[in-house]
Amino acid sequence: IMRGLICGPKCAACGIVLSTWGVIMLAMLGIFFSVHSATLIEDVPAPDDIHQDDYPQRIYELYNKVGYNCFIAAAVYILVGAFSCCQMRLNQKKVSMSLVRV
Repeated sequence: IMRGLICGPKCAACGIVLSTWGVIMLAMLGIFFSVHSATLIEDVPAPDDIHQDDYPQRIYELYNKVGYNCFIAAAVYILVGAFSCCQMRLNQKKVSMSLVRV
């Protein structure tokens, strides 16, 4: 029994694919929120108490906050991808050790 082996090769491969897509998608969203993309205005959680005098500045702060959260989520996906890569290597090592014993 291999120590640290938690998931099989298919699950590890699925984790790699999903984490790669998650990093790409969330990094792009983080960039677009950071540059205050107008098409994402509906995804910014604007409160109802924003007054007209500070409206643009508050919206830009909310854009930056959501962009920052996207970058944090992308970092979590990087960790999941690294974990999946380790699992993939452990699975390959398990297969090669079983071939040596035969």
